[in-house]
Amino acid sequence: MKFLAATASAALFALLRPHPASGATVPVTLDIINAVGAPDGFSRTMVTANGTYPGPLITANKGDTLVVTVNNKLTDDSMRMSTAMDFDGLFVDTANSFNEGSSFVTACPIAPNASYTYTIPLINNQTGTFWYHSQLSVQYVDGLRGSLVVYDPEDPLADLYDVDDENTIWAVGDWWHNTSTSMLVTYVASGIVPVSDTGTFNGVGRFNGGPEVPFFVQNVVAGTRYRFRIINQSARNVFTMSVDSHNLTVIETDGTPTTPMTVNEIEMLAGQRYSVVLEANQPVDNYWINAPYTGGSPANNLNQNATLSRGILRYQGAPDADPSAPMSLGPADNELNALVEANLRPLVAQAAPEPDINITLNLVVTAGRAQWNVNNVSYLPPSVPTLVKILDGANSASDFNVTENTFVLPANKTVQVIFPPSDDDEAHPFHLHGNNFWLVKSNTTDVVNTANPIRRDVAGVGAEGTIVRFSTNNPGPWFFHCHIFWHFQAGLATVMASGLDEVREQVHPTNAWNELCPAYDALPANLQ
Repeated sequence: MKFLAATASAALFALLRPHPASGATVPVTLDIINAVGAPDGFSRTMVTANGTYPGPLITANKGDTLVVTVNNKLTDDSMRMSTAMDFDGLFVDTANSFNEGSSFVTACPIAPNASYTYTIPLINNQTGTFWYHSQLSVQYVDGLRGSLVVYDPEDPLADLYDVDDENTIWAVGDWWHNTSTSMLVTYVASGIVPVSDTGTFNGVGRFNGGPEVPFFVQNVVAGTRYRFRIINQSARNVFTMSVDSHNLTVIETDGTPTTPMTVNEIEMLAGQRYSVVLEANQPVDNYWINAPYTGGSPANNLNQNATLSRGILRYQGAPDADPSAPMSLGPADNELNALVEANLRPLVAQAAPEPDINITLNLVVTAGRAQWNVNNVSYLPPSVPTLVKILDGANSASDFNVTENTFVLPANKTVQVIFPPSDDDEAHPFHLHGNNFWLVKSNTTDVVNTANPIRRDVAGVGAEGTIVRFSTNNPGPWFFHCHIFWHFQAGLATVMASGLDEVREQVHPTNAWNELCPAYDALPANLQ
């Protein structure tokens, strides 16, 4: 983690360490502030949690309750001044859906000089690797993102590794020198999605012609097995992870324990997470951790050099120096054993239920414009959040604006969503909030697997077609959108609103939640 301001104190970091017993309340304070930082050596003002990029690590144990107080102390109106926090991948039950954090779906944003506390019980024995980020427009492009881990004291795969702590988290992300608001103006004018200047590895990176910022160093001890939790915190970029001369054994996918699978390269879309076990079984030396990325044409940003996106695996006893091996993009073709998503299997096999409802989602971009459409609708955030409308009596799709692209679903059903094959050459990482889904057909295969598909909450949608199934036994208005946030901002989103009567019966928001919308609506545009 790269510290950018004195506000990130050692005491706060200690506060965010794991608690010894499950069922505990884990208090966390995130001060959202503008801080000057230079993750790749280029200095700019950022939007941060507690002054760092990425923000401070949040940890808990299975069964704990997170109580996250977000204090909006933003002052730089060249970027968004309001904010909202989403805890990517965490299950959120119906009664708590008002704390889910999706702007204009489950809540209004937090105004400047205001605070809001998200209370999130960790339900269904969920554990694994997650992250948090701003869910307001493309604000997290400016730096507001961080890692979140829920540990399992009874991890059934614990015998496969020796070390799993705050020092074994690899957060990769895309980084821009310009502000998100200025780039959004350019995107709207041109229809060309901004291309990042840099890829960062645990908060540091390099760009063409920039300073030689020291690479992140992962220290290891020979003979030790490490669980590395890899999180792609990008707003666009696809990262391909590998470690020279070492294999990676995948044991978790987006919070789902996975039957161990050994590979030497993993492609990760924006929002995806994997846990891998790396055994430090090579001669004592320095080895490259390769994290090259793709995300638009480098011709649109000459700062970009994906080869410079990397870290160093340093064995105890190795010199304090860069590896002697050349920087590569990963294993050579004749050595490549890349992860194929379709081959992943859950540790505990479970068949995907037969669908009660089928929905087909066709994704089409409007040529030359910053506009994406799902079934001919480009999502626009409503002025009144979806949940507010439901609590006020909305019962059918006609009670929502067409541009909200809201699918009204009954409770306690299985919904199958089909993304047909397309000629789009960019995989869209579709993410379901508050829940996960069975990935019965991955974009990496033609095979439909209903017997033992992996469950995850972000899956690629693209040329080969994708099929997912999810249950509506956890009713609520749940965002389902592309995690390329430029596409999300351009309309590539839907809301899966299930069990509206059950929502009204179970959801009882706090006064603090009720005050969010009036406070936000009263703001002048430059403070929103």
